Amino acid sequence: MSLSHRAGYVVGVLITLLALSHDCQARVHSHGRFVRIKGTRFVLHRSYFVFNGFNSYWMMHVAADPSERYKVSKTFQEAAAAGLSVCRTWAFSNGGDRDLQISPGAPDFVISKARRHGIRLILSFVINYKDFGGRPKYVEWARNAGVNVNGEDDFYTNPTVKKYFKNHVKKVITRMNTITRIAYKDDPTIMGWELMNEPRYQADSSGRMVNGWVQEMASFVKYLDRKHLLEIVMEGFYGDSMPKKKVNNPAGYNQVGTDFIANNLIKGIDFTTIHAYPYIWRSGQNDSAQMAFMKKVDA
Repeated sequence: MSLSHRAGYVVGVLITLLALSHDCQARVHSHGRFVRIKGTRFVLHRSYFVFNGFNSYWMMHVAADPSERYKVSKTFQEAAAAGLSVCRTWAFSNGGDRDLQISPGAPDFVISKARRHGIRLILSFVINYKDFGGRPKYVEWARNAGVNVNGEDDFYTNPTVKKYFKNHVKKVITRMNTITRIAYKDDPTIMGWELMNEPRYQADSSGRMVNGWVQEMASFVKYLDRKHLLEIVMEGFYGDSMPKKKVNNPAGYNQVGTDFIANNLIKGIDFTTIHAYPYIWRSGQNDSAQMAFMKKVDA
């Protein structure tokens, strides 16, 4: 479901962040200022890092217009005053009047303001949906270049489309911030990277195709940047790795092509996020019923 159909998206998303314990010791970095993982905990300056965060996906889009950048500054100022220390936002904007490709300074501004207010960022590389371009835009670019593509799901399989995406990832990670003069890959203001917002692949309900894509892209990101954490952002649906628990998935969501457990056990994925929408998946039910559903899924 696209952002435009998710009323109250910013306040309605339940985000659960969990550090993953698999292979974590190999990824405990010596860079003291970077958020790391140790066991199943986030660590900063040799202490557990516990935080309150917020989701402001719109920042790059707004920052592309200098006349609107005050909105970014005000948001970080108010967030810091409220004790919020982590912000999740996009590191992409494709297919509109404020494309990141023609406004590359937008993330520079966002990162510099976050740094000023002591807020760390989780930056997403792409979204599954057409909003701000997303996954469909990469396939469209390939089709316009004469590449034989069948549909949006070719994002996960077509070599040219995957190359386009890797080019974007590389440009972001290796960019030198024109304001702070710190390369993104060396900036501890960035807590971590997000491969994709809510990936789905309807053609393969097992989740194996998404698994293969995550393995390839996680390896690529870690090749470019070993200092920052990496996650996928998923909706938490059970898959073939835990078939008995698939009954806990919302009705109609067993065929979206993800396996939350298997996808997040991939080497290179450092922590996990769940986007839960009980007000959509259990629409018409009261708060108690929706919370009961969440507890059942989490069991």
